[in-house]
Amino acid sequence: MKLLFSEYKSDYHNYIFPYVICAIPEAGDTPAAIFAQGFLPSSRDMQRYYMCRQVRVRLANFKLSSENRRIIRKGANIEYRYIAKADFKYTQTWQQFCKTYADIKFGQNIMTYERLDSLFQTDMITHFLIFTDQESQQDIGIVTLYVEDTKLAYFYYSFYDLDYHNKNLGMFIMTTAVELFSKSGQEFLYLGSCYSKNALYKTQFSGMEFFNGSHWSTNLKELKFLIARDQGTVTQHLIENEEYQRLFCIKQHT
Repeated sequence: MKLLFSEYKSDYHNYIFPYVICAIPEAGDTPAAIFAQGFLPSSRDMQRYYMCRQVRVRLANFKLSSENRRIIRKGANIEYRYIAKADFKYTQTWQQFCKTYADIKFGQNIMTYERLDSLFQTDMITHFLIFTDQESQQDIGIVTLYVEDTKLAYFYYSFYDLDYHNKNLGMFIMTTAVELFSKSGQEFLYLGSCYSKNALYKTQFSGMEFFNGSHWSTNLKELKFLIARDQGTVTQHLIENEEYQRLFCIKQHT
């Protein structure tokens, strides 16, 4: 893959000159290999990627915790099916279902109908997980997935009925996906970026790893340190932060 460095806003006063690291696939590069280097797709044709702090689950190390089991019990009357993109029909009902969720979660018309429609047509979706309430026989959730052999599963977007908050439906959906792919022999399930406390729900699985810019780390304290640092005023690059170096980097090399 080819690396490009896209310049972002500078902070000359503190000598911070940020660059976003982008990856462009070359012949023979697979998405799984690029994901493994810390990149997520930034174009829906998967021809451009960006490096970021993201979370994945090393599925060979995953075992259901007591909290995971509690979440699954709350969705005891919910069934799911895993289907290929070719077997899914994107209807007006599904369009409105997803738009309702997006307007509530992301903000009114942040995801337009045009953007939503293009999402379901993109190469970044190969499979779906669809969740159904067994009592009402109503579809109540859907996950868009990119799956590459046994090397990679990417939990892309999820949309679900927010009236099922008492069942922790969002967490049930993600926990179900982790368990499903762990049983199917998948190597990794990628869960997206993690830059805020609100995204820490992605770390509730044994086998969790996050990309810290140099390698995949299993240290949750390190991740929480980075998130807390993001919330304040940053006046130096992380590599210059003595507290971070003392707490995390030195220990990793001793």
